[in-house]
Amino acid sequence: MYVLNIMTMLAQTGVGIQLTIYYIFINFFLYSFIGWCAEVAFAALKERKFVNRGFLNGPLCPVYGIGVTAVVMLMHPFKEQLFLLYILSAVLVTVLEWLTGFLLEVLFHHKWWDYSGMPLNLNGYVCLPFSLLWGAACVFIVKVLHPLIFKAYSLIPLWLGIVILIICGIELVADLCVTVSGILKINKKLEMMEEIAAELHRLSDQMGENIYQNVMEGVERQEALKKKREEYQQKYAHYLEHSSQTGRRMLRAFPKMQSKLHHEIWEELREKHDHLHRKK
Repeated sequence: MYVLNIMTMLAQTGVGIQLTIYYIFINFFLYSFIGWCAEVAFAALKERKFVNRGFLNGPLCPVYGIGVTAVVMLMHPFKEQLFLLYILSAVLVTVLEWLTGFLLEVLFHHKWWDYSGMPLNLNGYVCLPFSLLWGAACVFIVKVLHPLIFKAYSLIPLWLGIVILIICGIELVADLCVTVSGILKINKKLEMMEEIAAELHRLSDQMGENIYQNVMEGVERQEALKKKREEYQQKYAHYLEHSSQTGRRMLRAFPKMQSKLHHEIWEELREKHDHLHRKK
């Protein structure tokens, strides 16, 4: 409480404004790290393995840093009004989470988390169960955790805190550049893969159409060949059944007669003649 009174007094001076900015940034980085730890712990319980759940490569979740920093700054006047603190914190964090999810999807065309399977969700960015959980977590932070952390800040020399913030700031900017570049490359690869997939689909359709046409043409040719075969069979049978009078006479007169030019046909004609002759 003593430290808070000192901060209130200093806030009326230029030094107070500088310190306020200092504490905003140190809160941001600290709670970004704590949020990252919480996400990793939650993922470990769920997946049974380590998963870096942060947007960045490093151990920071900026959405937690922004959200909790806003809560500890804006909700402090309601610290003693527990119910109001809970409701306002839940609303504030829910709005920040929705805006963050929406902006990330608009900027990078990816949805980083999805509550679509949860009850009472809004666009998959936020849902009532987690909003209620965030509200309870914020009450704990404002009432218990942050006062302890704020007192611990007094143990860190100002110059050391500034050095730490500069190092963290450089790391954050570098990480953001690498992450954004990586996401853009992923989007480019996905775009190329989508184009390849579309071309493969077009080629598959074309191949299928060609196969269909060839099959249908083959069926038509098969039908035509079948029809022509039947016509020839009918003609053949007709000639076989109605051999000329001379041919019948020659077969009767010379039963052993052979044809040098049409041996197989002549033999079939002879068998047909013999068969008819036996029936008579």
